[in-house]
Amino acid sequence: MAGPEIVKLKRILREKNAAASGAPVSLDQRRAGMEKVAFRVADDIGVEALTVAGRPAEWLRAPGAQAERAILYLHGGGYVMGSLNTHRSLGGEVSRAAQAAVLMLDYRLGPEEPFPAAVEDGVAAYRWLLDNGFAPHNLAIAGDSAGGGLTAATLVAARDQQLALPAAAVCISPWSDMTCSNESYQTRAEADPMVGPDIGKMVDLYLQGKDATDPYASPNFADLHSLPPLLIHVGRDEVLLDDAIKLDHKARADGVDSTLEVWEDMIYVWHAFHPMLPEGRDGIVRVGEFLRDKWAA
Repeated sequence: MAGPEIVKLKRILREKNAAASGAPVSLDQRRAGMEKVAFRVADDIGVEALTVAGRPAEWLRAPGAQAERAILYLHGGGYVMGSLNTHRSLGGEVSRAAQAAVLMLDYRLGPEEPFPAAVEDGVAAYRWLLDNGFAPHNLAIAGDSAGGGLTAATLVAARDQQLALPAAAVCISPWSDMTCSNESYQTRAEADPMVGPDIGKMVDLYLQGKDATDPYASPNFADLHSLPPLLIHVGRDEVLLDDAIKLDHKARADGVDSTLEVWEDMIYVWHAFHPMLPEGRDGIVRVGEFLRDKWAA
């Protein structure tokens, strides 16, 4: 049975959507709105700004983070929104749970910098970690939503470039099929209070006419062989449910050690609501457990 916190959160999100329905919203307004509702990073998280492969980035370090271990984190936002600010709080808690430093990357976004710019930045940042002394067995890549799809795409591209791959990766509510054709886009539409039919506009802004089945855009269509162990989190009540299920099925078919966890009653990237949602905190704890286990293997 759904807990009171998730029931309340769904109601708040639906009321917000109802209040905004009918009014056209520009991309700039959507970006500003996402920045406005970002949670504040915890006071004990160390934040260090730096430049990584020509892009702004931040090191996020919770107390106890092991210096030799790092997670490249790729934020969500449909490849057209999101920033260091919007995901700093989530990244800090991932650092805490995994006991590792998190490198949050401000990768290029569409429409200003369309596909494959984000993938290029993801690979460049991962290469930067290798070049700066991090051993592959002490690294991981993680991301949510578009960043979850980008995590898989970055791994595929890094493999194709013959880079040594990290020990593990985590895809949270991955948008891993930009054709937006899976059944859950319809069957979970009423249950999902966050992702609506305008997701197709983000496809247009990011791909700008390029093939939505390109494996670097939609890793569900990629050859995933040789990828490291994956943890895939998805909520039962989100339209990206089938994207995650099919990513897991494809990974397993290609010989990848993939773990799919479907969380009942949960919504898109529920981890991001950790300050108000117990299941969000639980999801982050599980991510940390998975990564620590793979690093120890």
